[in-house]
Amino acid sequence: MTLLDGKWASAQIKEEIKAEVDQLLAAGHRAPHLVCILVGNNGASETYVASKIKTCGQLGFKSTLIRYEATVTENELLDKIKEINTDDGVDGLLVQLPLPKHIDENKVIETINPAKDVDGFHPISIGKMALNLPTFVPATPYGIVLLLEKYNINTSGKHCVVIGRSNIVGMPAALLMQRNAQPGNCTVTVCHSRTQNLSEITRQADIIIAALGKPEFLKADMVKEGVVIIDVGLTRIDDANSPKGYALKGDVAFDEVAPKSSYITPVPGGVGLMTIAALMTNTLKAFKNSINK
Repeated sequence: MTLLDGKWASAQIKEEIKAEVDQLLAAGHRAPHLVCILVGNNGASETYVASKIKTCGQLGFKSTLIRYEATVTENELLDKIKEINTDDGVDGLLVQLPLPKHIDENKVIETINPAKDVDGFHPISIGKMALNLPTFVPATPYGIVLLLEKYNINTSGKHCVVIGRSNIVGMPAALLMQRNAQPGNCTVTVCHSRTQNLSEITRQADIIIAALGKPEFLKADMVKEGVVIIDVGLTRIDDANSPKGYALKGDVAFDEVAPKSSYITPVPGGVGLMTIAALMTNTLKAFKNSINK
């Protein structure tokens, strides 16, 4: 069993980005600029955004954090997005999800300029990805692809089972794994809450991407020997033995599934770190697109 170390792989990618940014700065270009909008005080969102801002600093990016109270109106948020859309000094814009219930997330996503959509959630970005055209790929599925790439895992002709069909992870991951590319060229099965005989399907899988948000859902009797496991889940579980009072668990029962796996991601330390590396890759791409117009 080999651990798919997101810390190692993301560090490799960040080194490559930093070297490219240093060259661009030396050539007289400004730094790539990422704007993050954070609404409310969601603890997980605070952590994610802080990590993105910190990484920008490490890579030589400029970053701007715009905060709003949870009571901000939808129109005020949309007006700010429209303002940033027209700012030539901003390359990437992301609005951290989830948003308060009175704000329509789809409307927010659709308002972002696709040229700055480094989260890859805009319908135009998703449509281009489905057609295998150049675009921004959603950061978590893109991070999965980059991780498989860094470990030279051959996916061609393999059966990939994706558990979960969200617009953020499951659906785009399925599209990426079946495309004519490496990583890719898989036969993909998407499973979800209505899937019958799930274990029969997962036991056929050469690669499993677990992205359903149920801690330790995937058990050892649900996988075959030699399977590649990508665990996207990240859930806080109360743990009196932990100094923090909680433990972070993925969607896979790691201790029992790992011995049967050829490769497996840890939680934490796997896909989450790759998501940020992918976001930074998208932001650099947006910057290069803007200077090459």
